[in-house]
Amino acid sequence: MEALLKIVQTVNSYLSDYILIILLVGCGIYFSIRTRFVQVRCFGEGMRRVFGSIKLNGGKHKGGISSFQALTTAIAAQVGTGNIIGACGAILIGGPGAIFWMWIIAFFGMATIYAEAVLAQKTRVVLPDGSIQGGPVYYIKTAFRGRFGKILAGFFSVAIILALGFMGSMVQSNSISEACTNAFGIPGWVMGLAVSLIAGFIFIGGISRIASVTEKLVPIMATLYLLGGLVVLIARIRYVPETFGMIFKYAFVPQSLIGGSVGYALKTAISQGVKRGLFSNEAGMGSTPHAHAMAKVSCPHEQGVVAMIGVFIDTFVVLTMTALVVISTLYAGDGVLAAGAAEGISKTNMAQLAFSEIFGKGLGNSFVAVCRFFFAFSTILSWNLFGRINMNYLFGKKSDRIYSIVAMLFIFMGSLLSNDLVWELTDMFNQLMVLPNVIALVALSGLVAASARGKDSLYQK
Repeated sequence: MEALLKIVQTVNSYLSDYILIILLVGCGIYFSIRTRFVQVRCFGEGMRRVFGSIKLNGGKHKGGISSFQALTTAIAAQVGTGNIIGACGAILIGGPGAIFWMWIIAFFGMATIYAEAVLAQKTRVVLPDGSIQGGPVYYIKTAFRGRFGKILAGFFSVAIILALGFMGSMVQSNSISEACTNAFGIPGWVMGLAVSLIAGFIFIGGISRIASVTEKLVPIMATLYLLGGLVVLIARIRYVPETFGMIFKYAFVPQSLIGGSVGYALKTAISQGVKRGLFSNEAGMGSTPHAHAMAKVSCPHEQGVVAMIGVFIDTFVVLTMTALVVISTLYAGDGVLAAGAAEGISKTNMAQLAFSEIFGKGLGNSFVAVCRFFFAFSTILSWNLFGRINMNYLFGKKSDRIYSIVAMLFIFMGSLLSNDLVWELTDMFNQLMVLPNVIALVALSGLVAASARGKDSLYQK
């Protein structure tokens, strides 16, 4: 296990420190320019489409799901342990300045995810049973005809099945079991078994049941977490200006906090922001287009602007709340990490320590455990769906039952395995997914630019 961990960490260091920075930032800047900064121009339109018609009981939609259900299914995938453990890990390793780079990734990522949603809508297919499926494999094959397109699409499918359907579910299950063990003393294997059985019941219902659960669960869990965070910030209000100051200061001079040379510290802060930013908002990774492809909208642009709001909610709202709570309690003022000493503090217990500063140890641990449970569980549901769509692409619908059983086993195993190894494996497969997805996005950028200019070609609803 130790040898495997070192190998995976080496691969991840090259991917996250160099390749991902170039691909994600480059892709985000490219689409921002090609769409004339659609994330700024059409931000208001996206907010109106999301919050102008919220329904927590959207009902069933023949051949697809509602735009709001598609968004909540996507947000369920985005708002997971990355918003709590991922953010804490980025801060602990890269310093508070890592959050600034997560914001940068998210800003440009809003243009990238607009492109993903638009192309998912344009290239989606209607199956013989009337159901709709779409995602990167379909626009990859549209971008590259013939054998090369099939190879890229197959590589992406295998990567997402491993990254989200299997390994990713282990990360989420691991987060749930650790939080509940620390807060309530429940053995990890008990939580793993319970989560796998509940998830299995929902998996059986397919996209309709998953969408029905996420459209109710996502707004409630996000509101609960934000309210709890707001209480902490009110209690630490005098440290909030210092908190923002630390985010901007240590984005450019992190060596004064995390040590090392200027170059090393800055690279660490940026790479942590990029890596955890990807894991959190998933823009450019190719996961959420599967949900946006099934939305029933009049044109691809409509779902594209809705998809942008998903990244905004994930990073600029939920993840930022985690960052402000952690930095204002553990770093700012008299915080225990003000001097940089982190003994006994890890990314898995950091949020609980932060909330416990205000709520007390018992209530703080319990609050974070409950939030981590809902965040992680909703992500398991969406990631399983995305993996299933690709499993169907490779092997047909006959593979559904086997895939669900294997996914449940991985969920259970996640409650037992080493957290570091699980996270590193998930990071690796997440990053490998980016490669074919970004190549196809750039190849089809003309279609995206046309949608952003309001020049969509004839579109079949």
